[in-house]
Order: sequence, then structure tokens, then C-alpha cells
Amino acid sequence: MKLSGSFKIVVGVVIMGLLSFLGLRSPSLPAPDSLYDLSLKTLDGETISFDRYRGKTLLIVNTASKCGNTPQYAELQSLHEKFGDRVTILGFPANNFLWQEPGTHEEIAAFCEKNYGVTFQMFEKISVRGRDQHPLYRWLTEHSGNKPSWNFCKYLVNESGEVVGFFGPKVSPLDEAILSHITG
Repeated sequence: MKLSGSFKIVVGVVIMGLLSFLGLRSPSLPAPDSLYDLSLKTLDGETISFDRYRGKTLLIVNTASKCGNTPQYAELQSLHEKFGDRVTILGFPANNFLWQEPGTHEEIAAFCEKNYGVTFQMFEKISVRGRDQHPLYRWLTEHSGNKPSWNFCKYLVNESGEVVGFFGPKVSPLDEAILSHITG
């Protein structure tokens, strides 16, 4: 028997809700005191301490390969190429929104490189919302007052490690509101 895509989504939502109700989903981890206390793995498995980003402006983005906003990868890459000396772009694949990032780390890396020539730093897939929200996104949410509403939400963090901007999924990475913080 073949199931329709919408039926699969409904079943998935029901199962996730039931698991959450029964307390079977992973418990949430607390946010770190500082962004620089974190270490995360890249798509190729290298562990990177966020202390390496101390003193740099960061644009942190939750990404997905099967989303209407996926073409923003090209804009992020353009921003990286034009202003990489002023802003460090960090991409975090997430499968939180309608399962739009189903791939493995290897598949995500290949997709980004093949389709968008991505050379900015991409990390392993994490959860950006919900009970199993990664500590990075818990920290970003607490310090910005905004949690990701969809794929391609952007957090701008200044050189002092403070969140100075949150930009929703429809805001282009090349939008003047973002560029003014970077080129200002």
C-alpha cells in the first residue's frame, strides 16, 4: 500500500506528539553561558570550538535542502565571497520543518557543493526547535528573543558575542538590514 505525502506528514506529527507526551524524546540541554563555550562537528566530522570565532561577526543560519528558501544558499555564498573578511557564515542543516533536510551529512555536503558551490562552514545536522533543541539554538533563542520559525532564519552575532539581529526566513542574506551591520 502506497501512502500519500500528506498522510506521512500527519502520521509523523502524531508520532512526534505522542513521543513528546510520553516523555520519550530526548531531554533538552541547557544553553551555554557563552556562545564560545560550544564545540560542534562539521559535515565532515571535524570538531570546531566556537572559541575560534571570538572577535568575529557571525551570521548563523539554519538550512535545508528541500525548502522553498534553499536558493538562499547562493546568496549566502555570495555574501561569504564578498564580505568573508567581515562576517563568518555558519550553516546548520536542520530537519525541524516538514522534514526538509532528510539527507545524511555526506548528502548535504554534496548537495551544497554541487548546487551552490558552498565554501562557507557547514556543520552537522542539529535540531533548532523543540524539546531536543541544540544548546546553540537554545542560546540564540534566549539571547535574541526569537526562535527559528522556518528554515533559513538568520542570527547576526557581533564581535563581542552578542546577538544584534534576527532575520526571518524570507529575508535575503544580501538584504540591506544585514549588510548595514556588516559593512557599517
